[in-house]
Amino acid sequence: QVQLVESGGGLVQPGGSLRLSCAASRIAFSIYTMGWYRQAPGKQRELVASITSSAGTNYVDSVKGRFTISRVNTKNTVYLQMNSLKPEDTAVYYCNAKRGATSEYWGQGTQVTVSS
Repeated sequence: QVQLVESGGGLVQPGGSLRLSCAASRIAFSIYTMGWYRQAPGKQRELVASITSSAGTNYVDSVKGRFTISRVNTKNTVYLQMNSLKPEDTAVYYCNAKRGATSEYWGQGTQVTVSS
């Protein structure tokens, strides 16, 4: 059974930083596009950042210049470095693995709260 396990969430003050990690198991990690999504209370889940198998990256406009997604295939892990955090970044962050139209997996989510 495929598992995606997120870690690194928590409470941080505005302007602070966090690094999220997602460790994958039982999956051919290197061939999957990996993504980080987030869902704030009362809002739809949105794609924050993604990284393809060839390390191409994509970001939602609201995090460009502040967040960086990366992957280490030898560790089956994807990261999201979040800097200059704002209260509006508060959400549950989910790790996603996707390949084609039929193979997609989700992690259980990790809470990020930005508050003074």
